[in-house]
Amino acid sequence: MEIRFATSKATAAFRDRFAAVTGNREKLSPDNFRQSNSLSLSSIGIGTYLGNWDSDTDKKYTEAIVEYLRLGGNVIDTAPNYRFQRSERCIGEALRETKAELTRDSIFVCSKGGYLPFDSEPPSDVANYFEENFVKTGVAKFEDLVGGSHCMTPGYLTSQIEQSLRNMKIDGLDLFYIHNPESQLAEVDRYTFEARIAKAFEALETARSEAKINFYGVATWNGFRIAPDESVYHSLERFANIARQVGGEANGFKFVQLPYNLAMPEAFLVPNQAVKGKALPTIQAAEDLGISVMISAPLLQGQLAMNVPLNIRQALGALTTDAMTSLQFVRSTPGVTTALVGMSSREHVVENMALARKRIASPDVFGDLFSGRQSA
Repeated sequence: MEIRFATSKATAAFRDRFAAVTGNREKLSPDNFRQSNSLSLSSIGIGTYLGNWDSDTDKKYTEAIVEYLRLGGNVIDTAPNYRFQRSERCIGEALRETKAELTRDSIFVCSKGGYLPFDSEPPSDVANYFEENFVKTGVAKFEDLVGGSHCMTPGYLTSQIEQSLRNMKIDGLDLFYIHNPESQLAEVDRYTFEARIAKAFEALETARSEAKINFYGVATWNGFRIAPDESVYHSLERFANIARQVGGEANGFKFVQLPYNLAMPEAFLVPNQAVKGKALPTIQAAEDLGISVMISAPLLQGQLAMNVPLNIRQALGALTTDAMTSLQFVRSTPGVTTALVGMSSREHVVENMALARKRIASPDVFGDLFSGRQSA
């Protein structure tokens, strides 16, 4: 029987193997793993977005993913459009390389669909690429594209799930996101948008019934951070209600991904979401709705890897580097499941995963940081 998804038993066993010193490997802090949907998931996940599209970068990514898994991380985030499908193929290679020591059901693999996934390198003619690969194959039409690059029709999302499975040579995705659905709101009204979301969720529920994905969600950049009166705003409660209408109480809408970091703290601070009539920040709203939060850009693409103020460094444990301090801030935030960090080299992995051996900061720190009571 093929292993399709991460399981409670296998992820708990993965967690437990890092709970003690073994050989030259230090034990990880119990804070490194969080419970989400009965799974034990690491507080630091590996992202695969940035990097050149060449064989040297491929090799480094594969090595980085292998090292990450061996150091106690079990959340991998990707998408077909990341490095023109190369990142997913590197993940597949890393999973095969570690197969003898780590089973597929101990690892939580997330992908996305929404943007065009060029193959290995950017095409010289985007319109022709889309026509050959999607229009002529009956997957999507030109009128389905928004902004020339975004699509979330049922057929398109289904094709992206299949593409991810082929690229990684696995049988199932633990989590599949609709990627930046707010892109659609630049061209369609709210009513049309929600109708499209409902159809997309129906397709994802079908994929669940076919055991191709286990959970689904939305990965956004602006949608959950901005004010309700802005045109591309997303209501998390509305998404949850649509999922319930489509898939019932046992629906698979269990995750969201959004940016949050020292420079962009809106998800924790700004009460822009309404849940049962109560205004809440997105992270708190997600918790109340039973939705797990994955964080993108904890280092803001490297911008927070330097010049973190001294008072913040001290409050978060006087860690070795600004990058570790910024990551500690995110993984310590109440309500955050996993902070997803782009790591394209073994060196980055070793530095970031050193944090997995440390306890998270006390929740009291956040009150001090945001109230200005922390001394300079």
